[in-house]
Amino acid sequence: MAAKKVLMLCGDYMEDYEVMVPFQALQAYGVSVDAVCPSKKAGDICRTAVHQLTGHQTYSETKGHNFTLNASFDEITASEYDGLVIPGGRAPEYLAMDEKVLDLVRMFSGAKKPIASVCHGQLILAAARVVENRTCTAFPAVKPVLVAAGAKWEEPDTMAKCTVDGNLITAATYNSHPEFISLFVKALGGSVAGSDKRILFLCGDYMEDYEVMVPFQALQALGCHVDAVCPDKGAGETCPTAIHDFEGDQTYSEKPGHDFTLTASFGSVDASSYDALVVPGGRAPEYLALNDKVISLVKAFAESGKPIASICHGQQILSAAGVLKGKKCTAYPAVKLNVLLGGGTWLEPDPIHRCFTDGNLVTGAAWPGHPEFVSQLMALLGVKVSF
Repeated sequence: MAAKKVLMLCGDYMEDYEVMVPFQALQAYGVSVDAVCPSKKAGDICRTAVHQLTGHQTYSETKGHNFTLNASFDEITASEYDGLVIPGGRAPEYLAMDEKVLDLVRMFSGAKKPIASVCHGQLILAAARVVENRTCTAFPAVKPVLVAAGAKWEEPDTMAKCTVDGNLITAATYNSHPEFISLFVKALGGSVAGSDKRILFLCGDYMEDYEVMVPFQALQALGCHVDAVCPDKGAGETCPTAIHDFEGDQTYSEKPGHDFTLTASFGSVDASSYDALVVPGGRAPEYLALNDKVISLVKAFAESGKPIASICHGQQILSAAGVLKGKKCTAYPAVKLNVLLGGGTWLEPDPIHRCFTDGNLVTGAAWPGHPEFVSQLMALLGVKVSF
């Protein structure tokens, strides 16, 4: 049984990162998370939106992943949960008009249980009248509503801003996730041990959107130092990402994802200064596997026995580097050929979220496996969350 149980309040066109990152990160830490949406049941999907600041006067929007709910709104009981998470995006605009949603939020507030709300999620808090005389932040456009509802507005000097007032945790955008999730875990009574680790992410153009950001921010939220690099790019530059989803076709669909900002320069990376390597999937591994410097970097981690965690198509790079020989591993099913030709023993990912550890190697098949993927990497690194 999970140490804690939290509820996530979802709706159509919530922001893609703002639902999936906390959803999977908390599960990786051992927290049980139920995601619900009014008028929908477990197994139904919510559409999501990719929101980005791209140089225009407000954010852009494109379609994100389809998010699968795992509980039914009409069957939940607030008293069974230890905390509430409210993603942003456009969903809060209409959820704030639903009296059942507002009653639910008031129950958590009245019981003084932790409530963590990000970006436009604070529209729901304002409508529920739980922000009066409470210090809050949000995406800047939400300021007039919060002020009108009696909140003490705290300006987000950066889009990573977080504010805490008692049981209420508010954040400006998904850039706030590392602190936002960390504060929520603390509010649930959690503590983290062994987080003094340095982890390197090997990135490339059109890596899968979730497969880079979920583990990246989940590890940051634990207090780990996480760097992301891409060949021929420097700190502050971006990689476009791809949204790979399963929408009834014979293979995955692709949509444009968020632009991911790199934190370090590939040319200055020293493998000896990191404790682990993470390789996201998507389409980037196809061309990264052709780069001799990438192959040398991967071999350096493998030869030193440091943890390597690779997901989906990331194993194309590991196969090219020759580090799968004698290893038992999984991958996205279409990558089975790479694994076998690379000398690995294939482990069937059934179901698709199955992940496996063999020595210093963690492998996963696709982004639904992130909770297991991150949890197994944490185990190799000696990072633990306790409640």
